[in-house]
Amino acid sequence: MINVMDILISLGVVAGAALILGILLALISHFFAVEEDQKVKAVRACLPGVNCGACGYKGCDDYAVAVAEGAAKPNLCVPGAEATAKELGDVLGIEVEPPKDVVAYVHCNGNCEATSKKASYGGISSCKAASMLYGGPDACRFGCMGLGDCAAVCPADAICMKDGIAHVDTSKCLGCGLCADTCPKHVISMLPQETAVAVMCHNQDKGADARKACKNACIACKKCEKACPHGAITVMNNLAQIDYDKCTGCGACAEGCPTGCLKKVFFPDLPEKS
Repeated sequence: MINVMDILISLGVVAGAALILGILLALISHFFAVEEDQKVKAVRACLPGVNCGACGYKGCDDYAVAVAEGAAKPNLCVPGAEATAKELGDVLGIEVEPPKDVVAYVHCNGNCEATSKKASYGGISSCKAASMLYGGPDACRFGCMGLGDCAAVCPADAICMKDGIAHVDTSKCLGCGLCADTCPKHVISMLPQETAVAVMCHNQDKGADARKACKNACIACKKCEKACPHGAITVMNNLAQIDYDKCTGCGACAEGCPTGCLKKVFFPDLPEKS
């Protein structure tokens, strides 16, 4: 027969033990709690939380600690741009110069009509994996392979694959640079927002060989170099390169390019960061 008194005593013991443990946990939490650094908290609140790593740290939390401790410059947050720089300046009590707006640009126009495949690739859909197999399946060993490694790491969903190559929606691009770091062919770079002309080629073979691999390739003819009135373009390693400190965006180089690998470009303003 069930003894009601024994049951009540058991319940009382359990409840008492739970009460004592609760009190002990509360006391431990109070006396051994790690005090949160209010400066770090204030700095972290200014950051956008993208955790892109463009600042050189693993994420916004690590960067916030470094800024609060004075170990990192407060103007390294590219996605946050001017708004974040201003907020950090207010928190730190100093004037913070905002980082320059940059956007990702794919230096390749080797679309399906311009180039071809030298082999059939049936492995996993990864540029890094494909490039490890004899440099990749494309006729141009320098070009975009269009398998989407850059799109996979983009935190803003700003990259898509179209006509065999990567395309960047610069209105969405945060400027974090993850795509440029990921690309095994290094065909993506971060260009200043005010860029007016860009090279859509990364082929460094001699002109004839480059042309065989892709109809849109730079052939190192140096017509762009001669056409530029400001000396902003030089052909190095069989490829046109632009010095943006000298470039005025006149477009003379693009007009004189016989293969069209030099393009006039316009990057719309980056969306306002919240």
